[in-house]
Amino acid sequence: MSAFSITSRLHRLNKTQKLSAAGVSAVAAAALSLSLVPAHAETQAKPQTEPQAPSTAPVVFAASAPQARTIQASIIEQHSTAEKLVKAADAVKAKKAAAKAKAEAKAKATVAKAKAEHAAKAKAKAAAKAKADVAKRSTQAASRSAARTPVYANNLNGWITEALDIMKAKGIPGSYNGLYRNIMRESTGNPNAVNGWDVNAQNGTPSCGLLQVIQPTFNAYHVPGTSSNIYDPVANITAAANYAADRYGSIDNVNSAY
Repeated sequence: MSAFSITSRLHRLNKTQKLSAAGVSAVAAAALSLSLVPAHAETQAKPQTEPQAPSTAPVVFAASAPQARTIQASIIEQHSTAEKLVKAADAVKAKKAAAKAKAEAKAKATVAKAKAEHAAKAKAKAAAKAKADVAKRSTQAASRSAARTPVYANNLNGWITEALDIMKAKGIPGSYNGLYRNIMRESTGNPNAVNGWDVNAQNGTPSCGLLQVIQPTFNAYHVPGTSSNIYDPVANITAAANYAADRYGSIDNVNSAY
């Protein structure tokens, strides 16, 4: 490759590389011009005795073979060095670009991971809040239900009051006064009272409880949701009121043995 080819690639090198390549080219060109002499030149000029016609033969320049080879080798060596410098610069540039791309990819991955973690935490937080809200509403509902559930006293007043609430829910007629009047006449308010002398007792089915109900009647008119024990005050009252409603229209219409 000629010195001009090397010079044409100097734009790809840095300042030091350009100066080096330019110097090599200049030296090579100078050495080549100094080593070339006319082929027909002589060391001393001879006197001319007569005019001679201008020579039409071409001027031939000859260079010393060792010098030409040296110049050629130097040019090749410098060209190789320039090529290596260019390749090295390209390699550094490519390495920097690869490192930059890797860093950018890593940064993007870090941001994406952070966003995913943030979204997962937000989702978990929302789910926990929703669960807590459901639990809170359930607790509040249970609390309201408990607050609405009446507490009945374990006495005659409480038994009658509870029986009336059940009778109302089941559509069984009767009033507090009607129940109280008949209870006081039949058992004087004793839930364990038993009649052992009337005809029912003689037939083997004595009247029992607050409203003196026999077992077959209690079984036939037992109100679902109440105790199956005939001596249970509320179960006895509701069964008797249910029987009276069926036979007399209401416990309020009963004023004697029924």
